[in-house]
Amino acid sequence: MEETFEFLKEKTKVNYVSTLNGNKPSCRPFGDPVLFDNKIYVLTNKQKNVSKQLAVNNNVCIVAYDEENWIRINCQLIDDSDNIEAKKAIINEFDWTEEAGYTLDNPDFQALYIANAEVTIADSDGNIISSYKF
Repeated sequence: MEETFEFLKEKTKVNYVSTLNGNKPSCRPFGDPVLFDNKIYVLTNKQKNVSKQLAVNNNVCIVAYDEENWIRINCQLIDDSDNIEAKKAIINEFDWTEEAGYTLDNPDFQALYIANAEVTIADSDGNIISSYKF
């Protein structure tokens, strides 16, 4: 898990999360993850389409590229929005969260963590560097 977090947090600036929108794929950029309680968290707003899609099917694929290697994470994003400590950790990680409306009293602030992950890191030629589950 640490290698996954480092890849997403330190090596790339943008990670792409793919969900299902009905029976069609939908992909969007996500920002930095947050490591809290030995879990990798991301945040979104419950009013966004991604949140609505995750409510129907929380299986996602996260992909990122660091100009040398790429990562593919097939996983579930688990809604942990009732975890106030996780939300505090997210707010403390970024100076922009509260200004963007991600406050503890905002019911649309959604905290999600990666679970049941199958991770593959490969070089640009497709050679697998590492593969693991967490």
